[in-house]
Amino acid sequence: MLLLGPPFILGLTSKVHPNGFFRMSRVIAIANQKGGVGKTTTAINLGAAIAVAEARTLVVDLDPQGNASSGLGLSQGDDDRLTIYDVLLSGADAKAAVRTSIQFPLLDVLASTRDLVGAEIELVGALSRETILRRALESIRSDYDFILLDCPPSLGLLTLNALTASNSLLIPIQCEFYALEGLSQLLNTVRLVQRSLNPHLEIEGVLLTMFDGRLNLARQVAAEAREYFGDRVYKTAIPRNVRLAEAPSFGQPILRYDVLSIGAQSYLALARELMAGRGPETRDDGASSLHLEGIGE
Repeated sequence: MLLLGPPFILGLTSKVHPNGFFRMSRVIAIANQKGGVGKTTTAINLGAAIAVAEARTLVVDLDPQGNASSGLGLSQGDDDRLTIYDVLLSGADAKAAVRTSIQFPLLDVLASTRDLVGAEIELVGALSRETILRRALESIRSDYDFILLDCPPSLGLLTLNALTASNSLLIPIQCEFYALEGLSQLLNTVRLVQRSLNPHLEIEGVLLTMFDGRLNLARQVAAEAREYFGDRVYKTAIPRNVRLAEAPSFGQPILRYDVLSIGAQSYLALARELMAGRGPETRDDGASSLHLEGIGE
């Protein structure tokens, strides 16, 4: 594995970074149709951790609830600002909709709005509706090292757009009963996307969230996830942490709210794993070769 120098970024297409190292652009969808598994928490805090590691990062909030936006201190009351809704439904320029240097200098956000609630219906009649987001992001992909897509808890058109626009999928799994329930539906959707819309879509990794090693149930879920997904499961697990749960109510990522907390340290460790290309076997060109053969079939 070749590390290209700080910030040790591995990705797909290259661009020279101002520091003289190669700069890579990678789009990662964070998805699981189950709610409450830590998708938004991961989008916020993984995005912040990557940005702190000096990689230009964009968080795209595709959830009508807008929790990734509010969790980064952005109010949905900013009606005069362009949002992801305007980009998807009105063809607004994505670059004009991006809000720059949110919480950290290298962290940008493409915010959500409550109007996104009706987007699933409005997109039904759109031309090439599954690829709208991919086309919208083309103009800004080269501006970032990582783009994280926070998906809603469903497998509708917004999530389908995210999977079609992404290089890879990060799946958070809550360490609770029924944690793996319904994952086969998500993986079947990924297979369909690979076959017809995005043949290069890969599994970035599986993230265990709300983990408490003192509980037999949590350890059992972790063991089942590793048996099911193998080395696709990140070594870093995100623990239950009061400070991590409090941070969104203050509109701050955990690295801003309490950098010394175990939640903050866990997301920093996850960022190091992801940026170092941990887990999935890596081809000579630096891209993960992981697909879904043998998983969940």
